[in-house]
Amino acid sequence: MLPGGVFNTRYESDLAILRTRLQWVLLAVGLILVFTFPLFGSAYWLSWLTRVAITIVAVLGLHVLTGLCGQVSIGHAAFLGVGAYTVAILATKYDVNGWLCLPLSGLAAGVVGIIFGLPSFRLKMFYLAISTLAASYIIVWCFQHFEGVTGGFIGLGLEPLSLGGIDLSTRGSYYILAMAIMVLAAILAKNIQRSSAGRAFVAIRDNELAAEVSGIAIFRYKLLAFFIGCLFAGVAGWLWAYSQLRINPDQFRLLDSIWYLGMLIIGGWGSTTGVFLGALFLRLLEVMIDHLTPVLTDAFPSIAMQLHVSMGLILYGAVIVAFMMLQPRGLYYLLEKIKIYYRLHPYSYWGS
Repeated sequence: MLPGGVFNTRYESDLAILRTRLQWVLLAVGLILVFTFPLFGSAYWLSWLTRVAITIVAVLGLHVLTGLCGQVSIGHAAFLGVGAYTVAILATKYDVNGWLCLPLSGLAAGVVGIIFGLPSFRLKMFYLAISTLAASYIIVWCFQHFEGVTGGFIGLGLEPLSLGGIDLSTRGSYYILAMAIMVLAAILAKNIQRSSAGRAFVAIRDNELAAEVSGIAIFRYKLLAFFIGCLFAGVAGWLWAYSQLRINPDQFRLLDSIWYLGMLIIGGWGSTTGVFLGALFLRLLEVMIDHLTPVLTDAFPSIAMQLHVSMGLILYGAVIVAFMMLQPRGLYYLLEKIKIYYRLHPYSYWGS
């Protein structure tokens, strides 16, 4: 629904992502604040926002694979690891330029995603999720045991990234890089959603049989969704590798894959904006837990160790379950209901 007085006279206007002057102004102000944040932001929040940007790039891939195409994956962090290990191996062992490794990391993760997406021809829903779980264990096992290539449990280190004379090892410069890639990834994901492939993904998600009867090549589009989703994860892995400068198998846990899926649930399935909302919500919850845990451990010293270990797991799980029960369509659709209520006020509106 558009604001009162706004209407379209051309098909191009109807397809535009931003339709009003206010939306363009808000976008411009938001981008200015994001890219000037290193001028006034603290080191802690620069590091935190860099991690959020990397998470958003990874979850955008899961948005294409699971949110649009309906192919549930609980092994996404392992594909992120493929991208990270690709750049680490190529840069340290073969002296490949780090910037050249960026597309190679995405392609490597995409190809591995196609390989593990082959079972989607016969498997659906829960069974496909279990196959991606197996993919996670297989990939991490390879990271751990091919020591001559991956460094085993110790992992691999990287030299800091640079661009010409600019040192990107500082927090501020790397933050700018991560944000720029995040913005480009969001634009790409949004346009994929609006393309013919994106509409085919949604048709497969909503009713696979009806999509097949309509002439959509189901298996081909499923593999394409796996490739695109894992390509995003590979790019996020490249960012992660250069943000840490050392990677090891413990950084790509199954639990992280579950939290990525939780971000989709909280933000809203099938929405690019929902990816941002879900990632920010869970990462802010993580900050709150970090500040709350010491207070609770001081108040309950007898169970301090248990609280330190389990507080995050309990709250994350409780929040995801609460959203699935009370707001199953996520924060994005809640925001849309609020916008519709505001635009129709004082007329009543009862959203479902």
